[in-house]
Amino acid sequence: MSARRLSVAMTAAIHEALTKHLIREDGDEDLCLAMYAPSTGARRDTVLIREVCLPLDDDREVHGNATVTGGYVLRVAREARNRGLGVVILHSHPGGRGWQDLSELDADAESSYAHMVAQVTGLPLIGMTLAGLDERWSARRWSAEGNYFAAESVRVVGARLQVSWNGRLVPAPSAMPSQLRTVSAWGERTQSSIARLRVLVVGSGSVGMDLAIRLAATGIQEIGVMDFDVVEEVNRDRLVAATRRDARLKIPKIDVAQRACTNTATAADFRFRGHHLNVTTIEGQSTALDYDVIFSCVDRPWPRAVLNQIAYTDLIPVIDGGIGIDTFSTGEMRNATYRTHVIRPGRPCLQCNGQLDPAQVSRDRLGLFDNPTYIEKDCQPEAGKQNVTMLSASVMASQLALFVSLVAAPSRFGEPGPLRFSLTSHRLEHVPAKTNAACVYENLVAEGDRRVPLAQAAAVTPPATKSWSVPSMLDLVVRSLLSFLKWTRP
Repeated sequence: MSARRLSVAMTAAIHEALTKHLIREDGDEDLCLAMYAPSTGARRDTVLIREVCLPLDDDREVHGNATVTGGYVLRVAREARNRGLGVVILHSHPGGRGWQDLSELDADAESSYAHMVAQVTGLPLIGMTLAGLDERWSARRWSAEGNYFAAESVRVVGARLQVSWNGRLVPAPSAMPSQLRTVSAWGERTQSSIARLRVLVVGSGSVGMDLAIRLAATGIQEIGVMDFDVVEEVNRDRLVAATRRDARLKIPKIDVAQRACTNTATAADFRFRGHHLNVTTIEGQSTALDYDVIFSCVDRPWPRAVLNQIAYTDLIPVIDGGIGIDTFSTGEMRNATYRTHVIRPGRPCLQCNGQLDPAQVSRDRLGLFDNPTYIEKDCQPEAGKQNVTMLSASVMASQLALFVSLVAAPSRFGEPGPLRFSLTSHRLEHVPAKTNAACVYENLVAEGDRRVPLAQAAAVTPPATKSWSVPSMLDLVVRSLLSFLKWTRP
């Protein structure tokens, strides 16, 4: 069993507050403490920096280097314990650049407090270093015995997603000849960071399938696709990668996505992770927490609510999008409108953005959306029925453009906020939605494992798509024969 990975995440506001304190005008090192909440994924642990605890006058000494006092650490540790949080000790290397190695002096200073912090808070001490020349972070987790485990990355989530990479654990990939045009758009440094992001696409329908294929072509090394559905004939006008055979055999959509992404990938070491899961289950939610960026390509309120929550509680940017098609009573098209947006701290959540109705989330959780009689009585359209391949491509393109704005930030501009496009007027506009001080989602930034539970345990564990038993093979053969007879019948 492979070891669990470790990462650290913080908002841009926390990063700015820490940088303002740690990078001094006199060029000396400095230090401070912070509190964190843990976020536990299926394969990764993430430390979410929640609050900066700046030192008082007697809490540390600055003399070229910086020295912390035991009273300062103990005071913050007690406060963290009372709030169910852990402690982070941070210091600066003003002349450093990139991921910083831990000096013997720094290691001794941090390890001397590891046991005490673990005893007081019940959570391990986290150590972090800020390089002054490029404002890059490094991080590690200390055991109570004084040993440390290095993080693989530190993510700063704002209008731009800035990632500090541990080159030993996640080495920068070499640009491939097939990526020449891509690299020329934003340079090798940006490409090496984008390629190392772990990106999840939730929902592999008309939008999600195309997204995953293009992400693979860009050179991203690890792409996950989460979907528990199978291909049917009714899907084929939207799933451009699916074949007639896929529909006859009802092949899982994630298998189709894997085939298409593997054929398209340009990374030298491409890894596709298919998740035959529902994100509204505990297992699906935990799996989502392993990724750095999530594309939301689902059309149901409940999964969108889970992803909306994760964007704030676990500091994982979610790029959401959807399309609505309006028709006359004659069946002719009146208009089509698509919306795309990056959900993250500092931007309005899906509910504040008018894209998520809490009443519909409740109905979806009760299973009412699976009841055709209820949908008809409540005048609710069946999810996903109004969808056109040529228009869903526009949603996909807009979501990818937001991804580029988030991770590459052309001209240092980040993602622009919520967007809306009207087909009749061909007008693209910025939606004037604002963050809401009373929003139940936006007030839970960096809550991590203390999030209000929206996901629930799966009633039935989905079968593993790659585990073939004799009965399942026989079932597949029977279904194949029946499908063949059906399609060859005159």
